Amino acid sequence: MNELKPFDDKLSGLLESLSPAGRRKMASDIAKKLRASQQQRIKRQKAPDGTPYTSRKRQPIKAKKGRVKREMFAKLRTARYLKAKGSGDAATLEFVGKVQRIARIHQEGLKDRPNRHSQPVKYEARLLLGFSAADRQIVEDVILSQLIE
Repeated sequence: MNELKPFDDKLSGLLESLSPAGRRKMASDIAKKLRASQQQRIKRQKAPDGTPYTSRKRQPIKAKKGRVKREMFAKLRTARYLKAKGSGDAATLEFVGKVQRIARIHQEGLKDRPNRHSQPVKYEARLLLGFSAADRQIVEDVILSQLIE
């Protein structure tokens, strides 16, 4: 990510002074806090830049009766599917399992078939994972708290 380059350059010297175990712990803390931030943002149905997700398409009249009562991505944002990992070199946040395909389709706005017998549907791009100014502040806070200890 180019937007993190200046931030990375400033802190690289300080991070080198940490032990490998300290770096792993810090990366793990960053990943967990970023996961919580991403989960809350997905729950609010907002993109990283603060714009709301495009709403679902209206279903045809012959489809199921009633409305869809569940919000979008309710299960995707759970810790079961959204994994946070920290290593000595990086903090990663990723979708795992079968939901990874669904998340990619919505993240990039691709075509997919809702079931085997339906026609392909073009989904709107809804950024599930992304980096906002608040996320950058979370990373800075964790790093500073680690360096103070």
